Amino acid sequence: MKRKTMLSMAWENMKQRKLRTSLTTLSVVIGIMAIISLTSLGEGFRTSVTSQILQLELDVVMVSPSGALTGSNLTKFTEENTTNIKNNIAEVKTATLVTLGPFLQVYNEEKNMNATTFAALGVNFTEFKEIYPERFIFEEGDLPQSIGDNPIILGYQVAHQEGEVLAAVNDTVKLMMSSRLIPIDFTVVGLLEESGAGTLISLDTCVLIPLSTAEQIYGSTLPNMIFVKVTDQMYVEAVADEIKALFQNQVTTLAPSIMLQRVGNIMDIAELFLAGIGSIALLVAGVGIMNIMTVSVMERTREIGILKAIGAKNRHILTMFLAEAALIGLVGGLLGVPTGYGLAQVLSCALSAFRPQAQSGSNLPLGQSGKTSLTITPVLSPLWVVGAVAFGITVSILFGWYPARKAAKLDPVQALRHE
Repeated sequence: MKRKTMLSMAWENMKQRKLRTSLTTLSVVIGIMAIISLTSLGEGFRTSVTSQILQLELDVVMVSPSGALTGSNLTKFTEENTTNIKNNIAEVKTATLVTLGPFLQVYNEEKNMNATTFAALGVNFTEFKEIYPERFIFEEGDLPQSIGDNPIILGYQVAHQEGEVLAAVNDTVKLMMSSRLIPIDFTVVGLLEESGAGTLISLDTCVLIPLSTAEQIYGSTLPNMIFVKVTDQMYVEAVADEIKALFQNQVTTLAPSIMLQRVGNIMDIAELFLAGIGSIALLVAGVGIMNIMTVSVMERTREIGILKAIGAKNRHILTMFLAEAALIGLVGGLLGVPTGYGLAQVLSCALSAFRPQAQSGSNLPLGQSGKTSLTITPVLSPLWVVGAVAFGITVSILFGWYPARKAAKLDPVQALRHE
């Protein structure tokens, strides 16, 4: 008996029992739909998170001392530490010391205006621009030529307050901390354009002041870090390891590219978990297939006897019933994929309607400033489509094996006597 003939017979048998076949196929559709919808949302979430991280500079490593946590001697960096990094690690383009002051306000006495900032960053202006050259686009002004007049650079959100400009270039401003005015006059030398997400520290909500002035204001207790620019992002992880070795594992390193790798690993596990949840529905559908096909064998006992009487062998009967099971899995898979993707779109819209929003102007020290988008757009992965359909067919065949084998082993004489 030819395979084409057996497939044709299997299809005709399914058409003769439309209601039963439809309900069995529906159970497979639900299983495939669950897998595709969940994995599409998972892929969409991965894409959303990855796109956010890719906006960060992937060739920068932030180094902070971990002595305060580990009890080691290293609790603060010096310029000598940055020099050691630049001289001893070949893949380092530049390194600079950055001090991070606490939450404060910028006050312009002439306009009687103040602006809340996340922090004052004490930096070497020239070196810090080498770390983030694309972030130093000035709306007005430029880098200071000297630090004698305590220059200050204002981030975009600090400089712009409800449609008004807090201070212009050459204006004098002061810093306020805990409602206390710091007795140092700062000369505004530049206003930065809005840079949005992209840096380990958002410049939009910060002000930049000279390193020496920051230490003068905050003293030796000021938290400090080293920002390291790598020649190529492919060396970031190796450079981070070399920095740890250079400081005898007394430092903590943070790099967006390493974060990206870890997010990818976490999302792989999450997608497998979601696919596993969907697979449970498909396994339940498999039990239904076994049940329906077992009933079908009992109803078609006489038909099987006739087929054997006219020359059909056991393998032909087995193949015919397995073909029915495979067709159920194939049809269920082909219907389940678009249905699952459609469900994912509906779920995405529902999640978007209830998602929280970070309002513009909030003080976000890390990552991004402004409004945070948590929109998840489902992504239909071809790999998951092929895998889900193949899994549906496989489950259908496996659960259809027992009734198919039972049909193939029927004695033709006994089968013909069956009423």
